[in-house]
Amino acid sequence: MELSELQSLMRATYGDRDAGRGPDATFRWLTEEVGELARALRKGDRANLELEFSDVLAWVASLANLEGVDLEAAIQRYADGCPKCHSRPCECPL
Repeated sequence: MELSELQSLMRATYGDRDAGRGPDATFRWLTEEVGELARALRKGDRANLELEFSDVLAWVASLANLEGVDLEAAIQRYADGCPKCHSRPCECPL
């Protein structure tokens, strides 16, 4: 699935709820999902990782929709590799 498809799907599925919830509450849901992903990573819970990654991506798309951010356009800053040094792999000093 392309990022634009993900955003369209989230808009069609949850757009009205997201608008009613607003950006602040939507961001809080996103942070809760990031926390669940962190727990799955810490526990080595491979079975749950795909679920938690999908939830994080869905909430990022929902928040981007609310803020009018096109994720495909936004990610273009990484199209040439590292956005700072423009190398692949990154050559920035640690």
